This record gives sequence, C-alpha cells and structure tokens, in this order.
Amino acid sequence: MNTTAPLEKKIANHGVAWEDAFGYCQAVQVKDTIYLSGQLSHDKDGAMVAPAELDENGKPVDFSTMEAQMRQTYLNAISLLAEFGATLDDVVEETLYVLDVDAAFAAAGKVRKELYGRPQPRCASNLIGVTRLAIPSQLIEVTFRAVLK
Repeated sequence: MNTTAPLEKKIANHGVAWEDAFGYCQAVQVKDTIYLSGQLSHDKDGAMVAPAELDENGKPVDFSTMEAQMRQTYLNAISLLAEFGATLDDVVEETLYVLDVDAAFAAAGKVRKELYGRPQPRCASNLIGVTRLAIPSQLIEVTFRAVLK
C-alpha cells in the first residue's frame, strides 16, 4: 500500500481561452521550482501582439515582428513569475522555440538584456528552430524554469 502524500502543486494561469480548450496550466510550482509552459505574445485578453503576416497557406511570410513578440512573451512570463513571488532573476533556464533562428538571434540579445536588466542574463538559454507553433501567426514560444531562494 502506497501511503505517499500527493505532490503539492501551486498553479497560475493567464485566463486565456486556450488554457481550458487545451487543458493545461501556464505555470506550476513544486517545492522551490517554478515551471512555465510555453509563453506566447498575447495581451491580457488573449489577443496576439504583433502577429506575423501569413501567406495563403497560413504560414508566416514576414519575421519582422519577432522582437515585439519576444518582448511581449517575456512580459507574460514576468507576470506569471510574480504570482509566485519570483522574477526573471530567479530563472535558471529558458528555451526559445522559434520559426526563424536568424530573426530570433537579431532580437534576442536586445530583448533579453533589456528585460533581465543585465548585459549577460544569468540563466542557461536554449534557442531551437521549429517548423510550426500552436498559433500560426506566432513566431516564438518560450518556456522557463525558475528556482526560488
């Protein structure tokens, strides 16, 4: 007989429609670690910020909004982290999933340095090129792992 208590989890969401539709949490804290699901560039109502222009097949044709999308994505992560009393200073790892690696590299240094508030953010970072994200006009999705002090 297993008498282990269930894992205690604290969760947070943005309140956007796809959380219920897909059935997931935006963030989960277990002990001192916070896991953020892939963050997108949406506003508080769930409308996409700086959506990419799409071709007739629904594929992005212009990656010039990468910087604006990246900035909003990080702002959404900052909002979730705050629900746990955390900030980007507590982030130990991030993974950026992008449709265009060159556009992401061009934007990442500026945006990350600005939002982390330092010339070299103190977290491990992965940048992975992918062929598609959940929302066609989305160019970037970022996951985060943070550890509370």
